Amino acid sequence: MRLFLFVASALVADLFTCLAFADDAPPRLRVVSGKTCLETTDGRPFFWLADTVWSGPAVASLDDWNTYLVDRKAKRFSVVQFNAICPWRVNPADAAGQIAYTSRDPLAINEHYFARLDRYFDAIERHSLVAAPVLAWAHTKGDAGTELNEDDLVRLCRFQVERYTKRPVVWILAGDNRYTPEESTRWRRIGRRVFADFPDAVVTTHPTGMNWPWNNNGWRDEKWLSFLSYQSGHGDDVKTLQWLVDGPAAKNWNTKPIRPIINLEPPYEDHIAYQSKRPHSAYSVRRATYWSLLNAPIAGVTYGAHGIWSWQTESGGTPAAHAGSGVAKRWKEALELPGGAQMKHVVDLFEGMEWWNLRPAPEVLAAQPGRDDPTRFIAIATDKKKESLVAYLPVGGEIRLAPSEASSFSRFAWFDPREGKSVAVLKSDGHVYSAPTNDDWVFVALPRQRD
Repeated sequence: MRLFLFVASALVADLFTCLAFADDAPPRLRVVSGKTCLETTDGRPFFWLADTVWSGPAVASLDDWNTYLVDRKAKRFSVVQFNAICPWRVNPADAAGQIAYTSRDPLAINEHYFARLDRYFDAIERHSLVAAPVLAWAHTKGDAGTELNEDDLVRLCRFQVERYTKRPVVWILAGDNRYTPEESTRWRRIGRRVFADFPDAVVTTHPTGMNWPWNNNGWRDEKWLSFLSYQSGHGDDVKTLQWLVDGPAAKNWNTKPIRPIINLEPPYEDHIAYQSKRPHSAYSVRRATYWSLLNAPIAGVTYGAHGIWSWQTESGGTPAAHAGSGVAKRWKEALELPGGAQMKHVVDLFEGMEWWNLRPAPEVLAAQPGRDDPTRFIAIATDKKKESLVAYLPVGGEIRLAPSEASSFSRFAWFDPREGKSVAVLKSDGHVYSAPTNDDWVFVALPRQRD
């Protein structure tokens, strides 16, 4: 029996509705001050499971775009994360040969470009998904966010917000920026100008890999910034893994003002890893997914697949301006990568519990095998009352709970993140629990049943 059914016996029935929305009513979202996850405007916690398709609207035909959305909806993704604007260095223009503006300084908007983009927003909404567009990619030469002056950028970004604000949308202000002190000052100023008249907008922004600018450069004081995002990136060495499991997200999630925290770019499946030069496997993606969810209060995570993010249309090629990322599958082939299908199990697991109340709880472990070796790091979270527990074991083995903490629980299960099935727990003395195999597993504990 799937674990969420197992868990449900201990919880009120309406918890299963936290992600259930009518097919014709995609959720509109908000962030409430002091809360650690996004929620719908009627107050239901919203689990962010985004798919990365940066180039999709620029390159895809509308028929192919709908095929993609059907697949992602079936796999329980809730958000579509894409780049709204051409030019950027991967797509200098859209499939119709257009860019978003016809002149610069002052900027003149190209209405034909946005008339085409409207149809891609329409399709996202029809499939009851939330759109998460990047308003201006801003990494290097060729990106609109670096090529335009500040006044033009404000016009471009504000035009998009005005045009699409009534849709179910979350805004990503700038893509892949380094947010140095100088760049942070500029983008904070742009954010204030763009969202000054949109106090209910849900907004974040997207930093470069292993970059956490949020504790300095004044970001914490920005009222328009709804939640904090980061990119753990596509590395696979010890330094990268350590940054993910015990880095700034884990150390700073309770810094005030409290905001949701989401990893918008863990490693893409099938993308070449920076250090080993091997493609990231489904396992590598699963591991980063669960670590990202449990290293801070759960808000969600984003998945990415090599070939989908760049909307690869031909076999044997590499994405433009990303030669080091490796040969990419065609987007239709990449839809079938196993890690993408396994994201459904992530939702199945967490929707059966009050995931929005879980917090990192390293004190519950009697021993942390990942202290010296991050590949063995057990990420663990419980609720405030220590009634529910979720832990991720990346290489199986044992989980040792502190006896004083373990006494709160009486029912346990192992959840298989590959197949989405639960397995009975074999309990031994000393609050030690052994995983069924040396694969990765999720350990779930529930509170004692009350009389």
